Amino acid sequence: MDQQRVLVTGGAGFIGSNLANALVESNEVIVVDDGYLGTPANLCDAVDYREQSVLDEELPTDVDVVFHLAALSSYAMHEDEPTRGARVNVEGFVNTVTQARNDGCETVVYASTSSIYGDRTAPSPESLDVTVNTGYEASKLARERYAEYFSNHYDLALAGMRFFSVYQGYGGAEAHKGEYANIIAQFADDIANGRSPAIYGDGTQTRDFTHVDDIVRGLERAAEHELDGIYNLGTGEQHDFNTVVELLNAELGTDVSPEYVTNPIPEDVYVHDTMADCSAFRDATGWTPEIGFEEGIRRVCAQYTAS
Repeated sequence: MDQQRVLVTGGAGFIGSNLANALVESNEVIVVDDGYLGTPANLCDAVDYREQSVLDEELPTDVDVVFHLAALSSYAMHEDEPTRGARVNVEGFVNTVTQARNDGCETVVYASTSSIYGDRTAPSPESLDVTVNTGYEASKLARERYAEYFSNHYDLALAGMRFFSVYQGYGGAEAHKGEYANIIAQFADDIANGRSPAIYGDGTQTRDFTHVDDIVRGLERAAEHELDGIYNLGTGEQHDFNTVVELLNAELGTDVSPEYVTNPIPEDVYVHDTMADCSAFRDATGWTPEIGFEEGIRRVCAQYTAS
């Protein structure tokens, strides 16, 4: 993208700030964030930061592209505050897109989730039937249905990106997420500081771990191609939690064993395995992930290994 006026909601958070900082090199970037999981400290000085909620009546939507990343983004958040979760994730989306449409913006890229695929050890294509077992998943699926409405009724281009397990490490903008950070970031910080990382169950659960830099590139491609519909963003590979601990120990030069604990999330809700099929997005944009898993682990550990 180049010479565009862009709004990133949730833009002071983990993924949003990485996107905003990348875009501002050649675009005018406005960030809206209410500070729930984000902080302006994540942002470059060139980014125009506005402390606002996506529920506000006056949003800076007179832009060329909206990247809508604002959300309560976990199972626990929605269990703790189900009404707030629905308002932010669904009403906030409708409010933002409506204001953008009224201001003449026709391109929206928004965050959805791969959790709605449920347990999958095989790659999950977008055509797969989806299920809803949590308030978080319900809110993201509702967002996709509203996007379909906006597309069909108003002829807007809305690309819903089903993220897989996005990580960066505490050396980047993920630190502010704390307990909600990706397990790679949490485990790395634990091991580097001599603490045993807590693994739910036996550690055989898998994730399609995707580095945030690849996610940012994918979001940019979706906007550039003015995509409409649902697309996966992942690597097409999966790694189990025990392997994550092994690789972190190898990179950090440590020998810290994990602590296996009872999973506090009900088994009928917990997603044990995920893996993306990104062929549709690759065919539409040419995007492929560039950061392999071991390289990603090295980047996460760099803050601890730098002399």
